[in-house]
This record gives sequence, structure tokens and C-alpha cells, in this order.
Amino acid sequence: MSTFLVVFRRLMPLAAAFALALPLAAAAQALQEGTNYQRLKNPQPVETGDKIEVLEFFSYGCPHCADLDPELQAWAKTLPSDVVFRRVPVGFGRESWDNLGKAYYTLEALGVEAKLAPEVFAAQHRGQVNLASPKVFFDWAAGKGQDRKKVEEMFNSFAIAGKMNRANQVAKNYQVQSVPLVIVDGKFVTASDKVGSHANLPSALNVLIAKARAERSKR
Repeated sequence: MSTFLVVFRRLMPLAAAFALALPLAAAAQALQEGTNYQRLKNPQPVETGDKIEVLEFFSYGCPHCADLDPELQAWAKTLPSDVVFRRVPVGFGRESWDNLGKAYYTLEALGVEAKLAPEVFAAQHRGQVNLASPKVFFDWAAGKGQDRKKVEEMFNSFAIAGKMNRANQVAKNYQVQSVPLVIVDGKFVTASDKVGSHANLPSALNVLIAKARAERSKR
């Protein structure tokens, strides 16, 4: 084998790694503080310890959240081990949205939220099913194979009420005024309209995660 081929083969992995890094580097240069994201003046403590926390504030009642959901769900499957993605339903003082938040926590407690979330959004926004009505939600969940009595008991439990109260308090601490909104590591806030589209949000989040990771390493 010629010297050229040996050198070429040794350089190929480095070239591939460099090529993969280019999109992230380009995205980092394109992401402008004050335009595409904000650094919070009052960062909040995260609940994930050594791992970087990514919070999505959302509601099943929000059509923009429904449109964003497929993008975020696909992105969440690619996260590195030092990142935790969590969703926080908000009510904004609306009983209907509080009920939808309790529906979220009920499905999560039953271990079926990830599976049924797309169907919840579809029913709420395309099927004209008012899942903010507890009775309608119980019937709908039963139609999806869940034990109706168990769903109702979970929905009405103190544990779920406590989780929803906590979610609204976290949203208040972050001064969330609209959804969907994403907070990275308690200090960077962004949204789809800040980065151009729902499709652009995952790459922007990756940049902010890298930024948060770099800042953590300097502590």
C-alpha cells in the first residue's frame, strides 16, 4: 500500500469528525444572545444535579405545542447521558389547562404518557375532543386501553394535584408567559419563534446544551 493511501485512511476518521462538528459550530455562530435566546438574569436551580436539565413548558391545550411535539420527541431520543429532558405542563390560571396538566401527570404516572401524547394532541386539536373535561378524559383514556377507575383515582389524587401545583410554581419562578418555551440548565431560554421554526429548535437546544456544559466545566 502506498504512503499516500496509508495517510489518507488515517485522516478519514478525523475528517469525518470535523465534518460532523461543522453544523454545530455553524449553529453556534448563528445563535445570537438577545435574539435567538436569552440568558436569564435570575437563573433557577435545576433538579437534575450533575446533569444538564432541559425543561419544556407546554400544554396539551396549546396548538403550537402540538406542532412542536414530534420534533422534540425525536430529538429527545438522541440526548447524551449528561442531559435530562423534562416536560412541565402549565395552567396560567385556567381550570381547563390545569385539568390538561393533571391529565399529563396521570398518564405519566401510569407509564403511558410517551406512548399516548401524540394521540392526546391529535384528539384535542384535530378530533375536537375536549380532554380538559375530566369525564371526557377518563372515557377517552379507557378507550385507549386504560382502567377508567384507576385513571380517575389517579387524576383526583393529592399526588397529581401536588405535581400540578408544583409545575405552576416552577413556571412562575421562570416567569413563563407563553408556551411552548424551553429552558436549558436553568439559565438559557428559547422558543421556536426565536430560532425560525419548530424544526430549528432541536439544533438550537444542542448549542445551548454545549454552552451550558462548557460553563459547568469552569466551575
